[in-house]
Amino acid sequence: MLRKARIGDVKTIHRLINLSAGKGEMLPRSLMDIYNSLRDFFVSYDEDESVVVGVCAMNIIWENLAEIRSLYVDEDYRKKGIGKELVEACISEAITLELFRIFSLTYKKEFFTRVGFKEVDRATLPEKIWADCFRCSKYPDYCDEVAMIVEL
Repeated sequence: MLRKARIGDVKTIHRLINLSAGKGEMLPRSLMDIYNSLRDFFVSYDEDESVVVGVCAMNIIWENLAEIRSLYVDEDYRKKGIGKELVEACISEAITLELFRIFSLTYKKEFFTRVGFKEVDRATLPEKIWADCFRCSKYPDYCDEVAMIVEL
């Protein structure tokens, strides 16, 4: 079941994101950051097991730009369309808000290509660089994420 995240999901979202970060799949996020951005998140919830199995957030960057971030699906649930479903929910919400340029900085280029994103130079996303990248320890010389965008 796909739904918006709830306050009771915060610690699970935090654990999943940082588990993924520990594997080098994404950057880590603090618990405070998850609380502050909770309304950005969708979760995939396995009702039979009563567990969150996937997470993804859509963050507004600027008047014409949204970011898909913190996408993670538990390894036991991968290859079942959950990641695609989470990204599509975020894109749908962005469209509802009249945001038609949606990007992601990712280590999973193949996945984002399959869901319609195309690789771009990070320099085409100056709003993201000013909003977040300057605070990242990998910026500017060590960023190894791929910038991907879909324009609707």
